[in-house]
Amino acid sequence: MSKEGSEALFHLIKSLKQSEKRYFKLQSELDSSDMKYLRLFEIIDGQKEYDESIIIQKAPEIKKQQLSNLKAHLYKKLLQSIRQYNQKSVIDIQIREMIDHAQLLFNRSLYEQCVDILKKAKRKAQKIDNLELQLEILKWEKIILMQTIGADTESRVNRIIEDVRDVNQRINNVNTFTNLTAQLNSIYTKIGYIRSQSDLDSINRIIKSNILDYGEESLSLNEKISLYNLYTGYYFFIQDFEQGYQTALKWVRLYDAHKELRLSRTETYLNAINSLMIGQYKLNKYKKFVNTSRRLREIRHYPKNLMNENIRLKLLKYTYVHEFNRIFMLGDFKAGVSLMNRIKPGLEDFIDQLDNHSRIILFYKVACLYFGNDNYRDAIQWLNRILNSDNIDLREDIHSFARILNLICHYELGNMDVIDYYIRSTYRFMLKKDDLYRFQKAILSFIRKLAGEFSEDDLVPEFEKLLNLLIPLQNRPFEKRAFIYFDIISWLESKIQGKRVQEVIAGKAKTVINY
Repeated sequence: MSKEGSEALFHLIKSLKQSEKRYFKLQSELDSSDMKYLRLFEIIDGQKEYDESIIIQKAPEIKKQQLSNLKAHLYKKLLQSIRQYNQKSVIDIQIREMIDHAQLLFNRSLYEQCVDILKKAKRKAQKIDNLELQLEILKWEKIILMQTIGADTESRVNRIIEDVRDVNQRINNVNTFTNLTAQLNSIYTKIGYIRSQSDLDSINRIIKSNILDYGEESLSLNEKISLYNLYTGYYFFIQDFEQGYQTALKWVRLYDAHKELRLSRTETYLNAINSLMIGQYKLNKYKKFVNTSRRLREIRHYPKNLMNENIRLKLLKYTYVHEFNRIFMLGDFKAGVSLMNRIKPGLEDFIDQLDNHSRIILFYKVACLYFGNDNYRDAIQWLNRILNSDNIDLREDIHSFARILNLICHYELGNMDVIDYYIRSTYRFMLKKDDLYRFQKAILSFIRKLAGEFSEDDLVPEFEKLLNLLIPLQNRPFEKRAFIYFDIISWLESKIQGKRVQEVIAGKAKTVINY
């Protein structure tokens, strides 16, 4: 086994849960023909980093020339064990095993038994709407057909042909929807919410040129899941949060109507819940938001063998992000900072596991949390993690607004000596990224004025001028996105009223939140 293969074996062992390790050892102990691979497993399991010299030292019965084959054998044994361990709870694995059994029966000319087991596999595949497995089963039905010719052969042939056409069409639809989802997501992770009519026209062309007319009521579960995922993302992307919320609601209700999908498709169920909560957060549906958050907590108690590392990390990420969103809805930034103090010890390890996109979002939310509690130095520290990032082509919108929030933090701290430098730097960045709109120009011009000589009496009228300039922009399609990133209106009102920003936001929350 190559060096890459050895690393793969090491990481596979480290990914196992304790229950999976116990199962593997018990199964291995039943096979007493050669226990060297079990000894190899135990040594690697005890290592913090893969070290081949330690293996040779601790297991002299393993010859160096044997090691490569032994590692390959262990890797194969582990995958077989993981498959067996998860078989009872993962329906897809059960169906694949039934197809394998059908092939074995066919090879023994036990055609009737083969037909019976394929019928059972087909019912299971249809129940969870796994189209790829249905197609595999239909392939075997065609193969067996020639060995079980009877009076009904013609009708069976016609039924199989029709089923294959139907399943292929559904697979094509799913591929169309998922391809579009990936395409839109790649654009969104670059620019964020649409910035202009040109952006909107471009996105709409992508959708309309790929999706033909379809009857939603005739779509299968798989098609609907993929379609709702696509359109939820699309509506959020173009800032139509009401339509995005309604589509996410339909998506989640699919799992309510077909509860078995929650276990067989836990990750897509988790994505649906996340999307629904985003819609509820954007529309200030606080009570519904809190109720939906209970679904996240329920997933924690799913069978352990369903909770792979990908799902576990995603669940933790959504839990953090939506707890921050809940705090933003209430304007209770003091509670948010208290939460940060509690989770800080393990937060860096969690951040290291995140993808770059999720990391930038988390940095910005934490910065906003500290800003809302008047902890401007802490806010700047988290903003610097965005500003100093190499990923400036990822979420250009967050990079832009992080620069604006950074300017305001420095103003609040009285760091007037750096304001002019940061304004010039922000102008250059936004011009380069084609992200300099009326909102951004107004803010940058305003902060430059504030950095000049103003008496306390002059400040309030300046804040009022900017407020009156920005309020109409909230209703302009391609300017209103700016208010998603930072509640500049509440900050200005806090300055005018002589209050803390969280007092203003919390006061508004009592009147706008749908409890």
